[in-house]
Amino acid sequence: MTAFEGIPLEAVDFYEDLEVNNTREWWAANRGRYDTFVRAPMEAVAASLEEEFGPAKVFRPNRDVRFSPDKSPYKTHQGLVVTTASRMGWYVQVSADGLMTAGGWYASTSDQVARYRAALDDEDAGAELQRIVDGLRSAGFAVEGDRLKTRPRGVPDDHPFLDLLRHRTLDAARRYGEPEWLPTPEVRDHVAEDWRAYRPLMDWLRRHVGGSRA
Repeated sequence: MTAFEGIPLEAVDFYEDLEVNNTREWWAANRGRYDTFVRAPMEAVAASLEEEFGPAKVFRPNRDVRFSPDKSPYKTHQGLVVTTASRMGWYVQVSADGLMTAGGWYASTSDQVARYRAALDDEDAGAELQRIVDGLRSAGFAVEGDRLKTRPRGVPDDHPFLDLLRHRTLDAARRYGEPEWLPTPEVRDHVAEDWRAYRPLMDWLRRHVGGSRA
């Protein structure tokens, strides 16, 4: 494999065009752009990070439209994930909005949610997660996830970790847009630095939530 040279700006251009031309005919005519400017660079990113973080899955471009009212055949982003447990992992994607990194718990099952809430009822575990989340926010990361609009049933108004308890998933992310280093090998360094910053969150989730046992 040739040395990683970054993610070309043509990848962003490709997704800008795809957002307004999401048809099989357009894709067939532009498949070479996807292979050259999107797929190959993302596979190279994955390879460059594997020694430190482990093997990545580069997602396929096709959408599963069987149960969706949106029948657009192709995803409008290209992502890859290094899985740390079922429904948890490090993530990076490129789209019309540019580059994004993320890490955490991105989909949940009932047993995972139960373990997460039980951990937050433990003062030490809850305080540890609060410190991790506060630290990520202070460092400029967005803390996100699927959240209930109200507190979970049976949780008192004065619970010390009420905001965290509303989460059914929990991740941190940074959106870069199109930085000047995007088409350079520096991409690898920025992604790796973010993934290292997510490691305390990943470790907490691994210890207290873990993969689905359902």
